[in-house]
This record gives sequence, structure tokens and C-alpha cells, in this order.
Amino acid sequence: MRSFAAIILFLTLLACGQVAEKTKGGELVESARKQIGVTTSYDPAYVALKYPGGDIPKERGVCTDVVIRALRDRGFDLQKLVHESMKKNFSKYPRIWGLRRPDKNIDHRRVPNLRTYFKRRGIALKVTKDKSKYLPGDLVTCTVAGNRPHIMIVSNKKNSDGTPLIIHNIGGGARENDDLFTYPITGHYRWFKD
Repeated sequence: MRSFAAIILFLTLLACGQVAEKTKGGELVESARKQIGVTTSYDPAYVALKYPGGDIPKERGVCTDVVIRALRDRGFDLQKLVHESMKKNFSKYPRIWGLRRPDKNIDHRRVPNLRTYFKRRGIALKVTKDKSKYLPGDLVTCTVAGNRPHIMIVSNKKNSDGTPLIIHNIGGGARENDDLFTYPITGHYRWFKD
């Protein structure tokens, strides 16, 4: 009887997002969650970074830095991956900033470049309002404050109606909150195909 009760408790906690999922997407969520309380400010300043593996101080950053750090913790250097892709395919990337060549210090920290890289990597999914389609570790881009590009990581925790929470830095540091459908979604990507 006790084991049955333990199974029911575990399944209840899992359904509520209180137990970390043992998937690569769930591990990405845990890597992002470790930034909460560490990355405490929003700082979009241009910074010269070492390459590869460059990062600004963990206490600050922007929305992309949450994704960059979480993926790096899982063994993927987004700085290097985006830079190498842009060196080979520069004309395929947005020309928003007037650059004539890739910049390893900032390109991976720009959401439009990440969107292009994710599409080229073949991990783009259909954008939908169906909450069940957003799995832990998925990456979601949107626009905030009218037209500013933003990126967030889908959490393994959910709100009371079952909508996944997200982890992002929209100002004030890395946080986990109920913003998946707050802003117009522009992209949905799945790095890990658990």
C-alpha cells in the first residue's frame, strides 16, 4: 500500500512540475534554473569575449545569455556554433546591425541571429497556442515592448491550468514565471529531441 501511495505522490508531483524530468530537455531546464538568483541584472552592453567559451559575468546578462549558459552547461557552445555558421553563411543572417562580417563577441547574443541559426540547424517547430506542444527545454522567441526580440526556455513546471512556465531574463535577472503566451510568439525550437 505504501509503494502505491508513493507512486501516486510521485506522479502528482511530476504532473505539477515539481520533479525534474530526466530528459535532455529537462536537464536544460535545470541548467537554466541554476541561473536564478545568480544572474540578477539585465545588461545588454557590448563586451569583448574570449573565444570560444566566452561569457560576461554571470551576475548580469540578457535573455540570450540564459540560453547560452544553459546550453554551455549541457556541452554546447552557442558562441562557437553561431560564429562558425555565420562565417560560412553570413549572407543568410539578418543584416540589422550593419556588420560586414561576423562578430564572435555579440552575434550569439542577438535573438534574430539565434532564430536564423535554429532554423538552419533544423530544429524549428510550428508556432501554436496549444500549450501541450511546448515541452521542457524548448526555446521560444517572441517580441516584447512592441518589437524587441526576446528568447525564453520552457520550464518543466506549469501553472494551474497546465501552461508551462518559462525561464528568461526580461529585466532584473533570470526568473521563472508564467509568461509563455504573454507576448507574441515568433518562433518555437527544440534543441533536444528526447
